[in-house]
Amino acid sequence: MTWTEVADLSAPIVLVPVGSFEQHGPHLPLDTDTRIAEALCDELQSLLNIDSVIAPSIGVAASGEHSGFPGTLSIGSPTTAALLIELARSADWARGVVFVNGHGGNADALAAASRTLHDEGRTVFFWSPTADAKDDAHAGFTETSVMLYLAPELVNMDAAERGNVRAVSALAEQLRREGVRAVSENGVLGDPRHANPADGERIFQRWLDDLAATCRRIWPEPS
Repeated sequence: MTWTEVADLSAPIVLVPVGSFEQHGPHLPLDTDTRIAEALCDELQSLLNIDSVIAPSIGVAASGEHSGFPGTLSIGSPTTAALLIELARSADWARGVVFVNGHGGNADALAAASRTLHDEGRTVFFWSPTADAKDDAHAGFTETSVMLYLAPELVNMDAAERGNVRAVSALAEQLRREGVRAVSENGVLGDPRHANPADGERIFQRWLDDLAATCRRIWPEPS
């Protein structure tokens, strides 16, 4: 778009996909989280009855916990938070900003940015998927199923392996202290071997419904 095309919109919402560039086991691509966040933004835009635009994706964020694996890139939580803050500040021409997050490791950065931006009185919202009781944490059944639904050509199910299947709450302290490699040699937290696109569609739709409902509460649609 040109700036004049954006100016012709009626105070649009800015949708920002926030992902990561990190290992997702031996079977999923490094940009898995970003691809999921982008797909959520694409679908959300088609559901909203108010003007919106999709910003360039934040594809490298806070992934320090995966630093033990080749391919992972990270800018850390403080830098990620600063990036989110400055991006939102630059969007004063918009009705508000929705950061659609696909990576759990961004949580600290999102919380820090949220505090600063809300203290400044800005209309911003930070969304992350709410875990269902059956969801696993990383590169397991949940993410693999969603990727089989969104981009099956990028999933190598022949390489899918069971990882550490203990609850993340039981692993949290060691994960923060030593990173994912210390608890899972293959980088998987869960079991992707029975992932399938039908469950992926169901999970993705659950996330999308929650995201859309939240946006409609913040910005009620014209009657």
